[in-house]
Amino acid sequence: MRNTEDSPNIKPWSAFRFPNFRMLWVSGLCASVTMQIRLLGFGVWLYEETGSGIQLGLLGLVQLAVQMPASLFGGAFADQFDRKKLIAITQCFSFFLIALATILLITDSLKPWHIYAMVAILGVTSTMGGPARSAITANVVPTSHLLHAVTSNTATYQISSILTPLLFSLAYKLVGLPAVFLIGVCFSLPASIIPLFINANYGTDGSDKPSEGSMTSRLWEGFTFVRNHPILPGLYIMDIGVTVVSFYREIMPLIVDKLFKQGAWAIGPLSAANSLGGVCGSFLVLFLAKYRSKGMLVLYATGVYSLLLFGFGSIQFLNVHPLFLLLIGGGIISGLGATDAIGMTTRQTTVQLTTPDHMRGRAVSFHSFCAMAANNIGTFEVGFMSERIGAGNTMLLGGTVSVCVVLLVWRLITGLRNYRYP
Repeated sequence: MRNTEDSPNIKPWSAFRFPNFRMLWVSGLCASVTMQIRLLGFGVWLYEETGSGIQLGLLGLVQLAVQMPASLFGGAFADQFDRKKLIAITQCFSFFLIALATILLITDSLKPWHIYAMVAILGVTSTMGGPARSAITANVVPTSHLLHAVTSNTATYQISSILTPLLFSLAYKLVGLPAVFLIGVCFSLPASIIPLFINANYGTDGSDKPSEGSMTSRLWEGFTFVRNHPILPGLYIMDIGVTVVSFYREIMPLIVDKLFKQGAWAIGPLSAANSLGGVCGSFLVLFLAKYRSKGMLVLYATGVYSLLLFGFGSIQFLNVHPLFLLLIGGGIISGLGATDAIGMTTRQTTVQLTTPDHMRGRAVSFHSFCAMAANNIGTFEVGFMSERIGAGNTMLLGGTVSVCVVLLVWRLITGLRNYRYP
């Protein structure tokens, strides 16, 4: 397979022509469902058990503490070892720990510290495997199909994020939380096995170089590459600045309770609305594939996301029926999901297109490092501020800060706003 393959008639689904991408896609789908089940199940159980938004937000700090070093080392491992085996090994931890959580829940032995400990371990393993899963995409499809492959992966994640919360709500309502955990166990098993059957072509861009030196030196080499890159710093700075003040997904139980005045049943539909918007945004990227100003596309998408945060926060001032309020909120959350997907897909593709194969794992890992740090700090920040000034005011504050960040990046990072591909 040649990464230089060129086709004037590439279809949005063309990446699925490649058997190895199909296996990667199925594995990613199962892993995505597993992660969604874990996030929703652990979050709902902890909030029901403690009733505290701060303790729910502490999940973010726990993950942050372990993910910060893990994300960096994950990139170095992805450039040093077989990426498919690294994916399989890290996914095995999800299988065993979710199975353990299921047993503890069924036997009424589950405690908050169990959740925090499992989140910590899974934070390490998922972060170690994440750069390998992202980097290997460029090893199973030609460069000409990379945008479509990344977009397909993003859309798959979003589709699973629609169906999984609905499945969560149904299972939670009809059977209970143990059934939700058991679903996670069932999906985590194929996510662990399928990657072993992928045949990936490493170094297909002609830059395959053996990694030399210590792990620390390889990490420093990756950091130097990213720091001196004309585009990547702008992407990472914007991702951090916006996400820290707006990451609402992992505190959805609190938002549903405080802002929408609904029970746990509403978590599923709102999460699904967010993911539905993400699917639409992902497919929109495919139709924008020939739009050359990729840097400006990221800036536009993030700017609209920032403005939608104002709408999200303004819901609190509406004096309407709670269900109608929920409907309006779902529409805004869909828009947030769409713009986030456009920005995320374009960022991920840009990172891979502007990075040689032997550096790709580390470049992706630094991207993951920034994103995960922002997600986890944002989980705590939004949870904490929601307790102090209210969920609506927190979103208004997030919108204000986000607009400022986008304008600063646009003004200061010329490489980003001038980046064009192809």
